[in-house]
Amino acid sequence: MADERRTAGRGPSQPGRGQPPARRGGSQPQRSPAQPQHRQFQQSHSQQDPSQPQRRPRRKRSAAAKVAGAFLYVLLIIAGSAVLATVGWVWACDLLGLNKEPISIEITIEDDTDFDTVVDQLEEAGLIQYKFLFKLYAQFSHAQDKIAPGKYELSTEMDYHALVSNMSSSSATRMTTDVTIPEGYTIDQLFDLLDERGVTSVENLRDMAANWDYAFDWLRGIPLGDYHRLEGYLFPDTYTFEMGENPKYVLNKMLVNFDAKMDQYMAQYSGEEAQYSLHDIVTIASMIEKETDGTNNNERNDYRSIASVIYNRLENPMAETVGYLQIDATLVYINGGRVPTEADKSIDSPYNTYMYQGLPAGPISNPGMASLMAAMNPDSTGYYYYVLNPETKQHEYTRTYAEHNALLQRYSGNG
Repeated sequence: MADERRTAGRGPSQPGRGQPPARRGGSQPQRSPAQPQHRQFQQSHSQQDPSQPQRRPRRKRSAAAKVAGAFLYVLLIIAGSAVLATVGWVWACDLLGLNKEPISIEITIEDDTDFDTVVDQLEEAGLIQYKFLFKLYAQFSHAQDKIAPGKYELSTEMDYHALVSNMSSSSATRMTTDVTIPEGYTIDQLFDLLDERGVTSVENLRDMAANWDYAFDWLRGIPLGDYHRLEGYLFPDTYTFEMGENPKYVLNKMLVNFDAKMDQYMAQYSGEEAQYSLHDIVTIASMIEKETDGTNNNERNDYRSIASVIYNRLENPMAETVGYLQIDATLVYINGGRVPTEADKSIDSPYNTYMYQGLPAGPISNPGMASLMAAMNPDSTGYYYYVLNPETKQHEYTRTYAEHNALLQRYSGNG
């Protein structure tokens, strides 16, 4: 009974249902049905995508090739540095005004000249070689704000800074000219002279004369718009002007001179009680200036004698001349400067003293001090006429038209 129990309880175990029988030699780890990893690695390297190009093995550079490459690199660096140094030196020479033949050149800058045009002039004159470099310098130095209109004498030895400084309003190289304005010049003659001498242009002078309101009390009654408004007030004298000067300053300089010369006399020609205004005096003086033969001495004063004729006609409208001044110089003023003819007496103009009584519309020239003094202090005479003696080149005066006509007949054969 015991043996049967031992056999039943302690005998070798029987394999369970559904399990495979155990192998000899102990238990072994079971392998996965997948391929081993090392075989997968080998397969991934042995199988390549036919669409991808095959890589070629790199060739090692020789030592000689490496040395040659380094040498070429150094040569390129040296060549590039040399080029940059050369270019830099050339630019520096232009910037500093070096290595140029010393030449003095005149440059004129007008009021309406823009900065690009100034740079073009500098290049054309040989004062600079590289416009872009000068413009770059100007941008950092604000040269556009420093350059002023004028005529300047510049040198090729000047650097950029000197060029800009010497084209400023305070430049010592700004050229000047002495201009003598003759007595009796009209405003058109005066403007032409200033233009010819390089002071400023006729167009700029006309524009400034017509439209700038100069701060003088005696000009307030003369409206803007016509440059002839300053006729008579541009005092004839010798002036020093800067070439290319602002026309406003040119005209103001002459107006200031007139104001200084006439300041002590102005009070008597202002106010409602004054028989003649300052404008009337200047107008009378302008006619005296154009009509006189220039005699002005202790024995004879042609200026004051002609002034007496003008005042006699103005203040005695019942005389033979009935208020007409009949001044030939007023015809010359309106006919373009020609010798007056009979036909000119019919020109319809407020300056025609043959057609209209009294004073013309305004001055017909810019009188000097002798004519202004004569207009303020005429001789006291009974003369109404005068005629130029072609032999003596002096005027002869008469009281009546008959006397005047007799002189005309006498001198008609002499021109």
